[in-house]
Amino acid sequence: MAKEFMLYIRNAGNAKAALSADEHLAFVKQCEVYIGELKSKDKLIAAQPIVREGVVITKQNDNWQQIAVDPNKEVQVSYYHIKADSMEEAIAIAKDNPEFAYVPSATIEVRPIKTKEEQTNFVYPK
Repeated sequence: MAKEFMLYIRNAGNAKAALSADEHLAFVKQCEVYIGELKSKDKLIAAQPIVREGVVITKQNDNWQQIAVDPNKEVQVSYYHIKADSMEEAIAIAKDNPEFAYVPSATIEVRPIKTKEEQTNFVYPK
């Protein structure tokens, strides 16, 4: 039975700014092909790019703080919610991501998803 995994795609700074318009278009088209292949193999649940602007919120005692995401540091730029039979298969899927071909600083964090609480049998919504 397939398990669910998240692939968190990160880049250092605005790495894609160094791409020419043609290179960026080629990258986007490669992502579309990658997504299409995952869908055709029933391995994709969702995939979306993430806008570079945003905030990180924290709470210490009763004090909330908002810190703007610094687009010059490493930032998450997209995610893929996938299905795979094992961590090894999820890693293989991540290695095929076009991000690595276009962005030297790209990293992909591969994490299994907990879909159910064993103690209470609570099933998390999708």
